[in-house]
This record gives sequence, C-alpha cells and structure tokens, in this order.
Amino acid sequence: MTTLGFQLYSARNFPPLSDTLKLVASEGYKEVEGYGGLYAALDEAALKSFRAELDANGLTMPTGHFGLDLLENEPAQALLIAKTLGLSGIYCPHLAADQRPSDAEGWYAFGKRLSEVGKRYQDAGYTFGWHNHDFEFKALPDGSTPQEQIFAGGPDLAWEADIAWVIRGGADPFAWIESYGKKITAVHVKDIAPAGENTDEDGWADLGHGTVPWKDLLEALKKTPAKHFVLEHDNPNDVVRLAKRSIATFNTY
Repeated sequence: MTTLGFQLYSARNFPPLSDTLKLVASEGYKEVEGYGGLYAALDEAALKSFRAELDANGLTMPTGHFGLDLLENEPAQALLIAKTLGLSGIYCPHLAADQRPSDAEGWYAFGKRLSEVGKRYQDAGYTFGWHNHDFEFKALPDGSTPQEQIFAGGPDLAWEADIAWVIRGGADPFAWIESYGKKITAVHVKDIAPAGENTDEDGWADLGHGTVPWKDLLEALKKTPAKHFVLEHDNPNDVVRLAKRSIATFNTY
C-alpha cells in the first residue's frame, strides 16, 4: 500500500521541529522529506543528532531537497547530509526568478547543467532529479516549455512531480504523467482551494479539501516508478489540522 510522507517545509512556521516530528509520527506518517533550510549548514554531530531524533520517532527521511548552490559548490556536505540522514533520493527544488532562462536554449542548457551536477550523486548511489513549480509549464517563444527542455537537456534526471504546481502552471497533469511517467520517482501531494478561498494560505488546501482529483491521479501514478508520496502545503495556518486531515483523506484512496 502507498503511504504518505510529510514535507517538513510545510511546518517551517511552526517550531520547534521536535514537536513537528512527534506530531506527524503520532498521526501515522512514517516518512518525512527534508529541505535545505533544515540541514544545509549542520555539521556532522548536528546531523547525527537530527538522525537520532528521526529514529526516536520511528521516522525515515528517504528524500530531501537540496539547493543548487549546495549541490554544485559543496558536494561533500550534500553527500554527508544524505548519508547521515539515510536518504535515497536527492531533488533540486527551485531556481530563483532572476536566474531563469528566457528561451528554450537556456532551459536546455540548465537541464544539461543539472545532469552534470547529478552525476556525482548518482555515482554515489542516489536518485537525482528535479522538483517543479509552475514556471516550468509556461510556454516559451518557440512553443515548448521549460520542463520539456530541462528533461531534453538532462535525459537521466528523475522527476519529483509536484502535481498541484503543474496545475497552477496551466498544464494537464494526466498528460504529463502519461508522457514523462517513467521519470517520476517521487510525488508532492497537495491540494488547491476553490477559487477565492483560503487566500490567507496562498490558495492551497489540505488534501481532500480542494479541487485536485487526487484519487484519479494516484491511479495514474501507480503506473510510474514513484515510490514516495509526500504531503506538502506551502503556507498552512494550522499544521496540526493539515497533518490530521490530509492523512485521513489519503488513507481513503
């Protein structure tokens, strides 16, 4: 049976982390996903302490987000983080607006750059890939999309598909799953509130309380290599509510 993990970024505004780990464990989550702000600057002792806290709560961290700067410029630190925390998948999560190419050639080159960065992590035994937002699905001057060009330039990249961002980018997630499903090794599971609702939460919703057809999407995603399904909400105003209601919904699918 597919299980639901929890992206710890969702709880960044609700410290301390120790309470979040206890919360998600108590609600039945077995996996969490990390992000750079949690561990990028930690030394080995602090990383081991973090791992011990995960273990104490019965949690694993199979996947994590790593910023491009860390991946490119501090590979030894990135590998230390991944090894110490027990990761199997490393995903680059974002590219700042002022660094984004404006044409197909630029995005193709970015995909090639990501692929080059990823080789050292793949050689070390990790899945390495890209996590999308919405900007990758906006048409470029030649009619293609950044997401297509990233994968063309980096054909060996895996994909952590953030389905709700695909939808916010104006694309059809079912079509992308059909076309690029073989690349999908992890999935972000989050929901979009009906238009005009949850404006204080940037229009996101707890799983099952929005408009994303997750039951059908999960059926489609079963045909992909996706192993990890990770709950995320970019700006919840109640993390306890988010954790409780989302896993309750997921367990009905």
